[in-house]
Amino acid sequence: MDRLERYADLIEPWAEAVSKRLISTLEIADDAMWRERSYQISAGLRDLMAGSQGMVTRSIIQEQVKLFKSLPLEAADRVYDIHNQAIEAVVTGRRSSELKKEIMRTGEVTEARSRTIARTEVGRASTAITQARSTAIGSRGYIWRTVEDSDVRHSHKQMEGQYVDWASPPTLDGMTGHAGQFPNCRCYCEVVVPED
Repeated sequence: MDRLERYADLIEPWAEAVSKRLISTLEIADDAMWRERSYQISAGLRDLMAGSQGMVTRSIIQEQVKLFKSLPLEAADRVYDIHNQAIEAVVTGRRSSELKKEIMRTGEVTEARSRTIARTEVGRASTAITQARSTAIGSRGYIWRTVEDSDVRHSHKQMEGQYVDWASPPTLDGMTGHAGQFPNCRCYCEVVVPED
């Protein structure tokens, strides 16, 4: 019995080395299997997303083209209004300096409108792509998150931490949409991923 115990002590380092090699081999095989599965899942998601995300992207581009095309038309409308104001100024005897201020403001209005469109459209596109990706993996909704600063609208502040179903976007301040899809909105979606 004594010899068997000494023998057991003697082979302990060997047994540990063999066990470590076995575990290492299993870890390598397991890692390779997970890498392969991960690659397959990733490829499947890319294929899936190419379809649904491609449609979402094309739709976003079409909407954005309409908005950006509207800028020169809005500027033209503003010039037309200023033209009418100029005629009125001549008739009523208003000073040209007042009209000059209105003309100069046209550039500011167009720049501000461009900035608003750009900021809003980036948010809308980001949310739409997030929604397409999320629903493709089975997500049914998200948690509404704000940037939590003093500029967050009251209605958006009330949405902070609320669960929102992708199929039922909320209506806030007379507009319907998901987090990030409202004008100048900096809110975002914290996607709820299905657990199975």
